[in-house]
Amino acid sequence: MPLHPQAEALRAQRLRSGAPPLYTLSLEQARAADLADIQAAAGAPEPVAVVEERDIPGPGGPLRLRLHRPHRDRPLPALVYFFGGGWTLGMLDTCDAICRRLANAADCVTVSVGYRLAPEHPFPAAVQDCVAATRWVADQAGELGIRADRLAVGGDSAGGNLAAAVTLALRGPDDPALRHQLLIYPNTQYGADTLSLREHDDPVQFNRRSVEWYWNHYLADPEHGSDPLASPLLADDLSGLPSATLVTAEYDPLRDEGEQYGQALRAAGVPVAARRWDGVPHGFFAMAGSLDAGGEAQRWAAGRLREAFADVPAAATSGVAR
Repeated sequence: MPLHPQAEALRAQRLRSGAPPLYTLSLEQARAADLADIQAAAGAPEPVAVVEERDIPGPGGPLRLRLHRPHRDRPLPALVYFFGGGWTLGMLDTCDAICRRLANAADCVTVSVGYRLAPEHPFPAAVQDCVAATRWVADQAGELGIRADRLAVGGDSAGGNLAAAVTLALRGPDDPALRHQLLIYPNTQYGADTLSLREHDDPVQFNRRSVEWYWNHYLADPEHGSDPLASPLLADDLSGLPSATLVTAEYDPLRDEGEQYGQALRAAGVPVAARRWDGVPHGFFAMAGSLDAGGEAQRWAAGRLREAFADVPAAATSGVAR
């Protein structure tokens, strides 16, 4: 279907502004522009009862976490959240509005992770940081007022890739028992050759050249792209992973590989609920202040988290939301 009128208006506004594609800028310029664009489209940050930052020991030095708590009444489930930005852009402020909304709507603590960025810290640095942060949250759950038996991981775009990687990395008997994975239009395969990747080349939107630019920063060696922690779709065995919520967008070069990962999880016996939002581009989940679809997708994701945390069996569904 055509771009939703709200999405078309945002595209037209960007076209009028003459803003260059992020992949044509320096890293410093791209990082600043990305944050400004996200904050402009995210809407007013929702208030939460507690916002707290912690520095924890990480594989490459201190690792900054930000916790959002909707209330102080009792120990709560927790979502460990990884921001998007192609492993190259992004910071804790990038996902702050998302984490506030999910904390309130899902009645959980959200813990966002300031993982190391590429190309300064290429793969697997981000994965290592996200695994370490998830382990720390589980180990410190009592002190944090978090239920260690109600943990989920999630993220958007590259953050969705990292969430999938964390579930693959934490599969041992002594690892935290993750209840759910929230995958928002994730990258799932380096070098993917899908219809959505080929057909989405609009320079005003996130496109196939954006994807290539990010991967080139993330991987110091292209051969690393065959590692399932970089390309979860290449994992030999997906059985036993936590139930999943998958959000994809019609106008997104990552659409098909995300949906293929959902299909692979189902084939391995993992409960998956997947919805594609038509008429919207990559990044729409973070645009709740500008796109109604973003708010709708956030509310749906929060409902899925509530089900997972409440021990309600996760329904395996698929479909397109219009």
